[in-house]
Amino acid sequence: MLKTLNIKSRAKTEFIDITEEVKASVSKAGVASGVCYIYVPHTTAGITINEGADPSVKRDMLTFLNKAVPFEGDYHHMEGNSAAHIKSSLVGVSQSVIIDEGKPVLGTWQSIYFCEFDGPRHRRVVLKIV
Repeated sequence: MLKTLNIKSRAKTEFIDITEEVKASVSKAGVASGVCYIYVPHTTAGITINEGADPSVKRDMLTFLNKAVPFEGDYHHMEGNSAAHIKSSLVGVSQSVIIDEGKPVLGTWQSIYFCEFDGPRHRRVVLKIV
């Protein structure tokens, strides 16, 4: 099954929790045991899995990424969003989650985040559930 999630980011950089949408898609697919591939088809966005219980973790991660790769720098890309391209490459554009008993296998504190690095924009996340 192939499923596309539509995401609307609201800030230049943000982590958007898509865990519930992924869980619902896996449930709807009816796959008892398999894999959910999560892919972001954008060059200035990414996907990560990390703690979802404490919102300060998202803030800390974004703060670190923005300090490590500032928006202003000695970049040559004419669109002016080189920092977003670099962050996308650092974070990555795909994740794989095991499915067992019809549910994604995630740790107690884990959430799945769409990572916006060049927003606000309309974005897509593609799920391949097998």
